[in-house]
Amino acid sequence: MVSRREFLNKSLLTAGLFSISPFKSLLANENYKRIEKLTPAEAASDEDFWGWIRQSFNISDLVVYLNNAGLNPQPKSVAEAHISNYNFSNSAPTYNMSHELEIGREPLRTKLAEFSGCSTEEIAINRNSTEGLNSVIFGLNLKAGDEVVLSKYDYPNMMNAWKQRELRDGIKLVWIDEFDFPVEDEQKMVDAYTKAITVKTKIVHITHLINWTGQIFPVNKIANIAHQKGCEVIVDGAQSFAQIDFKIPDLGCDYFATSLHKWLGAPFGTGLLYIKKNKIKNLWPLLSAPDPTIDDIKKFENLGERSFAAELAISNAVDFHKLIGSARKEARLRYLKDYWCNKAKDIPGVTLYTSLNPQYSCTLATFGLEGWSAAILYDQLYKSSRIIGSPVNYLKLNGVRISPNVFTSIYELDLLVNTIKVFSTSTPPDK
Repeated sequence: MVSRREFLNKSLLTAGLFSISPFKSLLANENYKRIEKLTPAEAASDEDFWGWIRQSFNISDLVVYLNNAGLNPQPKSVAEAHISNYNFSNSAPTYNMSHELEIGREPLRTKLAEFSGCSTEEIAINRNSTEGLNSVIFGLNLKAGDEVVLSKYDYPNMMNAWKQRELRDGIKLVWIDEFDFPVEDEQKMVDAYTKAITVKTKIVHITHLINWTGQIFPVNKIANIAHQKGCEVIVDGAQSFAQIDFKIPDLGCDYFATSLHKWLGAPFGTGLLYIKKNKIKNLWPLLSAPDPTIDDIKKFENLGERSFAAELAISNAVDFHKLIGSARKEARLRYLKDYWCNKAKDIPGVTLYTSLNPQYSCTLATFGLEGWSAAILYDQLYKSSRIIGSPVNYLKLNGVRISPNVFTSIYELDLLVNTIKVFSTSTPPDK
């Protein structure tokens, strides 16, 4: 087992041609030395350490940014590497991109495979979860009458992709829509998927951590049952990857995709696609490849022109994540969610759509306020306190999603709670 310090020191030598990395100075910092002696739970509430981490980001003083589930700001080291790579590319594009930067893809693939717990032969580097999951959804050999199990709380782009296959190919979509959030019964979630599977089911599509409320689903248990019934399993990991401490094989899925520009903090427009080795040959690439039937994960990387500048800076994002530590990061994210939710849950009129049980949520949480629409609540949070969340008005949900990150301060969450308290005693502006 390689220690975090050994991993980071090694990364300094292998991150790529234009990797800007301040990690040697960070490793020598007293805050880092002190935090290494604490358990993740103890470190979660160490405001000096997290205040130090905040300085590694260019955070706006004009807003309180609590929509990290939408897009994460990148650490300075990532943004600087991206800019340096871009400037280098721009000085002689065809040569510098194709002959210099592109050679960094394989070391990056190795780093991502190690980070994800996968083989390098199972990892494709692409642009986002939508691209990765669409590669799978449209690449599967399905015929009219084949059934796919999915949830009405999956991400819209994925639901739309499946609806297009339904229109085009005549497959049947079997929808799960019975959840009242938060769900704090694991067996209920497992049973919902289990009873939807029939002898015609070919695919079970699961969102690991749903974007609407942050609900975590027991993917591995659902996947095991699906496999026993002869189904393949696709997992949407856009929100769980680098938020929760896990390895992709832990989920027991056949296909997995994530957006690295979310919780890993990589440049915008970077993603990862995992396909189990024995599934690659029979999956058609979304975009044309010289041999679409080849047993090679790289057939899913024929994207045309792409930003190698952004792609290679993924390495810096992995390094920064490893500097903090996956378990430590997850503990802090949970701590922040619990901090404001425990204060807000007893405010009159507040509804929490997210569980405070760590088994069922991490840092995303959605709250509603009686009498307030999601749109008005979102708008007034910004107008009153410059708080940026994300409005959620979908099916049974009506509220605002709050998603803090490692740079979020306790002061900002206190401001959120105090603003909600004021709203709870006020008449909504649209009334």
